[in-house]
Amino acid sequence: MAKTKKMKDNKQCPDHGRLFTSESVTIGHPDKVADQISDSVLDAMLAQDPDSRVACETLVGTGMVVIAGEITSKAIVDIPAVVRETIKKIGYNDSTLGFDAESCSVMVALNRQSPDISQGVTEGQGLHKEQGAGDQGIMFGYACRETKSFMPMSISLAHAITMKLAKMRESRKIAWLRPDGKSQVTVEYDDNNKPKRIHTVVVSTQHSEDVKYSRIRKEIIEKVVMPCLPKKLVDDRTIFHINPTGRFVIGGPKGDCGLTGRKIIIDTYGGHGSHGGGAFSGKDPSKVDRTASYMARYIAKNVVAAGLAQSCEVQLSYAIGVAQPVSVYLDTNGTSVINERVLEQIIVDLFPLTPAGMIKHLDLKRPIYYNTAHSGHFGREDAGFTWEKTDMVDKLKKAAGISN
Repeated sequence: MAKTKKMKDNKQCPDHGRLFTSESVTIGHPDKVADQISDSVLDAMLAQDPDSRVACETLVGTGMVVIAGEITSKAIVDIPAVVRETIKKIGYNDSTLGFDAESCSVMVALNRQSPDISQGVTEGQGLHKEQGAGDQGIMFGYACRETKSFMPMSISLAHAITMKLAKMRESRKIAWLRPDGKSQVTVEYDDNNKPKRIHTVVVSTQHSEDVKYSRIRKEIIEKVVMPCLPKKLVDDRTIFHINPTGRFVIGGPKGDCGLTGRKIIIDTYGGHGSHGGGAFSGKDPSKVDRTASYMARYIAKNVVAAGLAQSCEVQLSYAIGVAQPVSVYLDTNGTSVINERVLEQIIVDLFPLTPAGMIKHLDLKRPIYYNTAHSGHFGREDAGFTWEKTDMVDKLKKAAGISN
C-alpha cells in the first residue's frame, strides 16, 4: 500500500511547475502563404475601393494556387499578378523548391457576395437601419502582463523565433535557410502563475540539401533561438529540439497543401484564452470575425494596461444583420480591481461595438492586412496596428474611479 501511495504522489508532484506550449510558423509555411495571398487580394481591393466586400479563400499546392470565395467591389485588380507578387515577396523564387512565383498556375474562381447577406451588412437595407454584422459568431480578445506587449510569453517567443528565421534567411546571414519552418516554445510557470523558465524550444526549418545537421543545430540555437529568449529564463535544463526528424529539405506548398484560415490559434494567443473559431485572413472589415476580434483585443489590452486587471479576456457575440452585439462578457480570472460586471458596463459605455463603430474607431478600411497575415495579429506594436494602442487607459481609469 505504501509503495502504491508513493507512486501516486509522484504523479501529482512532478519536478517542474505548470507547463504551457505555443507554436508559430514562418511566412513560408503553406498555410501562411495562403493567408498572405488572401490578405494581399483584400489589400488590393481596399486600395481602390475601401467599401469592398471580400471573402477570399486560397489553396496552395505543388505548382498551383486556387483563389475562391466572394468579392463585390468597384476595384479592378489583376488577381494573378497580386498572387505572384505575394509569393515572390515571401521568398518562393526558385523552381527547384517545387513552388515559385513565376511558374505556378493560378486559378481564379470568385463570385459576388450573396445579396441576402449584403442587405444585412449595408446601412439602410435589410431589417435594420444600421450596418449589421456580416455573420453570427463569437469573438474573443485577450491580454495579460506576462510580456511588455501584453501577450502570453509562450506565443510571443514562438513568434520571435519564426520572425528571426525569416530575417536571417532574407539577409543571407544563414544562407542555407529556406522559407518554410515552425517554432514551439514551452514555458514553465511558478506557483504564482508567473513565467519561471523556458522548458523546451522546438524549431523545424527547411534547409538546402547540402548542409550538415550539426551545422543546422549549432547555427539555429546560436543565431536564431538564443537571441530571442530572455537569458534569465534559460538554464542548463532547457531542452532544444532542432529539426528533430534530421532532415527538412522538401517543404512549402510542395511538401504540404496550404489553406487560408488553418492557423487561427497561431494568429491569436497561442492557446491562451478562448477562440470563437473564425479565421481572419481574406475577410474585409465588415466581417465581425475579424473586426470584433481586433476590438476585443483592443479592449482587453487597455483594461490590463490601465491596471484594472492582471489578465483579461473579452467575448463579443453578434447576430447576422444586427449592429449591436448580442452579448459582452469579461473574465479577469479573479484579478479585476473592481466588480467584473461593472467593468463590462464601462466597456459597453466607452467602446464602439457596432460594426460601423469598430471600423471607424480602428480605421480598418485601409490596405493594412498583408502584414497581419504572418507573425500573429496581436502583440506587434511596431507594426502600427491600431488595435494595439493603449489610448483608452485614462478613460477606463476615470470611469472605474481609479486615480493615477
